[in-house]
Amino acid sequence: ERPKKPLTAYFRFVKENHSAFRQKNPEMNNRELVKKISDTWKELPTSQKQVYEEARKTEWQRYVKQMAAFKAQLTPAQAAALKEERRIRLAKRRSVRAKRELNMLGKPKRPRTGFNIFVSENFKESEGISPMAKMKQLYDTWQKLSSSQKQPYLQLAEDDKVRYGNEIKSWEAKMIELGREDLIRSKKRMPKSKKKAGTAKKAGTAKKADTAKKVETAKASSRENKVKLKLKKSEE
Repeated sequence: ERPKKPLTAYFRFVKENHSAFRQKNPEMNNRELVKKISDTWKELPTSQKQVYEEARKTEWQRYVKQMAAFKAQLTPAQAAALKEERRIRLAKRRSVRAKRELNMLGKPKRPRTGFNIFVSENFKESEGISPMAKMKQLYDTWQKLSSSQKQPYLQLAEDDKVRYGNEIKSWEAKMIELGREDLIRSKKRMPKSKKKAGTAKKAGTAKKADTAKKVETAKASSRENKVKLKLKKSEE
């Protein structure tokens, strides 16, 4: 079994004191309790925090040795699988951090489809024990709806697209002002008018190059004919 990483100093403090805090504050919900523990940790003197930090360092040294022994017994296939598992785990972690950052920066929510809107309006009343069963029942119902029945939801989806388009443009302009161009969508498409102008310019350049080539070829052919004519006269 793969060794588990040791807890940080803070989480070690939480684990050791959670029960005591719960007994002293039975009226608090989990969120309030965690906040109280966090505030208590922040107010702890450095000397008391150091006790938990030293315990973490000791556990970490033990973990490093256990991990080395663990990796040494793996086959090449197992080692490759472990590496891939770590890559996926880190990718998920980066994805979560990126989404959290975008939420903090107020990025507009993507537009909903007609089906999404239909689900949100009918999810509670739909039949099924589990969320998956409800979704299946709603999907089957959506498939059976006529075009006229779907139209109100599709229209709402179109309106939501307009909303998103306006909000995302404003948000991206704000991100550019903040120097966060890395968060905006891929390079903005060139306006059609400029795109057409660029295409026409390229076509004109290519046409000029082709004409110049034809003129040069004609000149070369003319020079060649003159040389042949001179040779013919000299032979005569």
